[in-house]
This record gives sequence, structure tokens and C-alpha cells, in this order.
Amino acid sequence: MARNQTSAQKRFAQSEVHRLHNKAIKSECRTYVRQFVEAVAAKDEKLSEEKLKMLSSKLDSARSKGVLTRNAVSRKKSRMATLFNKTFKSAK
Repeated sequence: MARNQTSAQKRFAQSEVHRLHNKAIKSECRTYVRQFVEAVAAKDEKLSEEKLKMLSSKLDSARSKGVLTRNAVSRKKSRMATLFNKTFKSAK
């Protein structure tokens, strides 16, 4: 793609850097979700609680960086907390 103006070339380079940065953050969040779900599936309450805290922290971090929207972060945190509570709190 021909970008004849210097400003267009610079903007394209910047957007590519931002895209890769955001992709890495989203991937990290998905990894923490997977680890949390695996811990819940293994019925390990202590590990699950630890993973849930880390997941919440990573999602909040992604929100503050503008990678994820506020509603998306709230939805993901709510669903993970519900999964945790249904799995461990109802058993007691």
C-alpha cells in the first residue's frame, strides 16, 4: 500500500506498534482466563481464588490502558466471579 506522505507512513508505523501491544495484552488476559477455568475445573479453591485475583488485576490493567472497554472488563470479571461462587460457595 502506497503511503506517499511522511505523516501517513509515521501513523501507519505507530498504529502497527499499538496493534501488537494491544494484541499481547489481550492474549495475556485470555491466558489468565484459561488458567482460572482450569483451576476451577480441578476443584482447587485456593488456586482458583488466587487466579481470580490475578485475572481481575490484569483485566483492570487492560482497561486502564484502553485495550478493553469498561463494560467488557466488568462482564468478564462478573462471569468469572459467578463461576467461582457457583463452584465453591454453594458446596459449603
